[in-house]
Amino acid sequence: MKISVTRKQFYLSGFVAFTCLVSTAALAGPIENYSPVTSQRLENPEASNWMLYRRTYDGHGYSPLDQINTSNVKNLTPVWTFATGVVEGHEAPPIVNNGVMFVATPMGQVIALNAKTGDEYWRYKRQLPDDLFQLHPTSRGVGLWEDKLYLATTDDHVVALDAKTGKVVWDTKVQDYKKGQYMTLMPLIVDGKVIVGGSGGEFGVRGYVAAYDAKDGKELWRTFTIPGEGEPGHDTWQGDDWKNGGGSAWMTGNYDKETKTIYWGVGNAAPWPGDSHPGDNLYTSSVLALDPNTGKIKTHHQYHQNDSWDWDEVEAPMLIDLQRDGRNIKSLVHPGRDAIFWVLERTPTKINYVAGWPFVSTDVWKGIEPESGKPIVDPARKPVMGKRVEFCPSLWGGKDWPSAAYSQRTGLVYVPANENFCGGFTGEKVALKPGELWLGTKPEDIGLKAKPGADHFGELQAWDPATGKKVWQHNFPKSQLFGSVTATAGDLVFVGGTNDRYFRAFHAKTGELLWEQKTNSGIVGMPVSYEIDGTQYIAIQSGWGVDAQRIQDALVTNNIGIEANVPQGGVVWVFALKK
Repeated sequence: MKISVTRKQFYLSGFVAFTCLVSTAALAGPIENYSPVTSQRLENPEASNWMLYRRTYDGHGYSPLDQINTSNVKNLTPVWTFATGVVEGHEAPPIVNNGVMFVATPMGQVIALNAKTGDEYWRYKRQLPDDLFQLHPTSRGVGLWEDKLYLATTDDHVVALDAKTGKVVWDTKVQDYKKGQYMTLMPLIVDGKVIVGGSGGEFGVRGYVAAYDAKDGKELWRTFTIPGEGEPGHDTWQGDDWKNGGGSAWMTGNYDKETKTIYWGVGNAAPWPGDSHPGDNLYTSSVLALDPNTGKIKTHHQYHQNDSWDWDEVEAPMLIDLQRDGRNIKSLVHPGRDAIFWVLERTPTKINYVAGWPFVSTDVWKGIEPESGKPIVDPARKPVMGKRVEFCPSLWGGKDWPSAAYSQRTGLVYVPANENFCGGFTGEKVALKPGELWLGTKPEDIGLKAKPGADHFGELQAWDPATGKKVWQHNFPKSQLFGSVTATAGDLVFVGGTNDRYFRAFHAKTGELLWEQKTNSGIVGMPVSYEIDGTQYIAIQSGWGVDAQRIQDALVTNNIGIEANVPQGGVVWVFALKK
């Protein structure tokens, strides 16, 4: 099937004008007794809080709270809700610091709430340019440091806000949004450095990771993900392809506090057809090991070379200590968009390949080279210029940016996967124009389809990374699964991500569905858990949009024929056990 959309629709499906917003903090009342955030607290966070993107630097997406568990989760009930007043995809985890919740939304808002009652303290509204367009009009959260919050904006600034009042402390321009540069990630805060990565690979830009001083916004270092002349890896590009080669770093990295190393995922090469930029194209579709003090690249691993499928690998790998093959491995675990479940070993000087296997069906890879971990491509399934090529999985891959989770209790990794989706396109040479979409194909020529005879699409999977065995799987017959997963010490796995608007809890050991609650909209955001005054809470933003909506329109509705009218509009939902 063909996608038929206008350019503006492709950029911003479901987007509405937001020029009325202004960069102000509307005060309902300042926060009293705010708890400053230190390196010690981020490195060893209290069980009651959720202060980082995946709660801890290792990226596990795991809460040690267990008051809500498999025996009583059926009694989980909403205790308060809060409407954000904004449409589009709400993808940020509610960030909680000792009773205060910070919610980032699309259209440049940050809302401070009482995490126990839902009462609003203040709201920051950013003034965004009238001519701002990007593929992902969203935000994935705010970073915390001392008495400030840090927001990466879609008009490509980093903004520091006073945590108590929401007032702007400093505002630093990162790059030029008019050239297609923007940011959607939650900044990673390490030792007083605000670390961000740029989006916009589909606009023919050059990706980067950059660090700013948390006190004044001064840029400390910038590392480009596409190496320039004289830099290691530059020889994997030909001619001037590196100048606009993609490699966006648009998700938050993870941090090894023992070796002081940041692990950052890097996106696909640009434009899509690989023969338009010959070579392995470092460091696209890779993980980088970075020194947080200098930005120096210590080492890397490329998941797949010469990306031609739009399979960026921007979710940072989880740092997990594994007992595998009779030895302890300090691993990097990454269920990839390329449909391969990667297990790597991190060392101070090198990232070693350990194992990899398909977690959804794919016809692109013939295997993996056992020593290097380099996937072996089937040339017939690799897009090129001037020829239509079909491949499985689709452009959205086996798992897109929504995060997997790891439970320290079960030793399992929980993957929000999509099966039975395929795609294809015809490579076409298109002149690069700054700020214009640059895919290497026409948007209306992108074909998406379901496999014949498919009986389901979304899959919540549980894998043992130590053995490579799948332990359980829950199928969603009529929906994609496009939402991040969170695990808890109560042996529960929480996830939204479906077109029926449900938020669900599964038994972490067996996959049994234990609880579900229909919400106002579809959920693409990340569940979190926190505790106040002895009560454990589960929180999630419900707000459908962006890629989940595009998959629904292009694949599930138009191609498969499963209708699902998912209303947009953001609401924070908070649950606790019925008393």
